[in-house]
Amino acid sequence: MAARTNRYSVPTRLIGKRVRVVLHASHLVVYDRNVEVARHERLIAKGSRRLDLDHYLEALIRKPGTFPGATALKQARSAGKFTPTHGAWWVPARKAHGERDGTRALIEVLLLNRHLAHEHVVAGLATALRAGALTADPVALEARKAAQAENEPVTGASVPALPGQTPATVTSLHEWRLAHLPPDTRPLPSVTPYGQLLRRRTSGSEHREGEAQ
Repeated sequence: MAARTNRYSVPTRLIGKRVRVVLHASHLVVYDRNVEVARHERLIAKGSRRLDLDHYLEALIRKPGTFPGATALKQARSAGKFTPTHGAWWVPARKAHGERDGTRALIEVLLLNRHLAHEHVVAGLATALRAGALTADPVALEARKAAQAENEPVTGASVPALPGQTPATVTSLHEWRLAHLPPDTRPLPSVTPYGQLLRRRTSGSEHREGEAQ
């Protein structure tokens, strides 16, 4: 999207569509009708581009091979949004799953920022990295635990820390889901009806054998 002499990114679904831009002294806001869809710091130099990595994630997850060289990724690194922790997790994820699927897993992690605070996602990445958990699910779980840490104590399996690191605690997604299921109030199953049926069958069988004799 062009504004004055510079270009700013918008979500890929809006590329080629008409949007409304409100310019402020230090930033600009982009609206799709009355809904804010992008917010950027205003560029000073003419002919510059400001790209938000989040705006391209849907396209990048379909073509993960273009992710490493994306200009939006470079700008995210410069802005501190793509942290060394992201990069440290990405390396073993690619080794474990291959370049394509490992990069796709990282993009799935980046999508978590739409629902969770950036610092919580980074904390989830750090814990998952120490535990060797290299998919988006455990990162999401640990990020939510980080967000809830002040109000809700959590428990899990301790993971030995590397030298100079604090111990990591990771709960499997399956374990977390089981812990959050509603209580089962159904009565325990009984084998009494089965025993009664078995006795009836045994008795009937003996009766038929007696008649045959």
